[in-house]
Amino acid sequence: MKKIYENIADFAKNLDTKNLEESIKKISDEARVVVKSERCSIFMVDVESNMLWSKHSDGIGKIAIALDSGIAGDTYQQASPQVVNDPYSDPRFLSKIDEKTGFVTRNILTIPIFSSKRDVIGVIQLLNKDKGDFSSDDVENLEFFSSYVSGALELALMS
Repeated sequence: MKKIYENIADFAKNLDTKNLEESIKKISDEARVVVKSERCSIFMVDVESNMLWSKHSDGIGKIAIALDSGIAGDTYQQASPQVVNDPYSDPRFLSKIDEKTGFVTRNILTIPIFSSKRDVIGVIQLLNKDKGDFSSDDVENLEFFSSYVSGALELALMS
């Protein structure tokens, strides 16, 4: 476990804080590795428009949802992680995205991304754990990951 934390810290140190799009792509790729999942979307908060915008979504174009919509929206509203290992039975799940893309979501893990002032500035959403369901260890690892990459994202947003 210690090795994964060292790898995350090293990864975060090398993020480009001047290029938001590139940082988000790298964060998405690394989050999938950390938690061993099929897809990752990074949603950024736009309070003015009351929306979460995906700056990067594996396999599909950009996604925009209301701040109070879906599991990612609930993550933003609650400012807490969400593990949904049976999304089709969860009323928050936005199944229309799967219908539109043909993708089948088996399970979901979302983690809020906090600013230095503890405001939620984004949400990391992982889909389809490689083997089995998402666990409390996955939540712990992704929370640690989020805390390390949040500074780079906050600085990139200010650029």
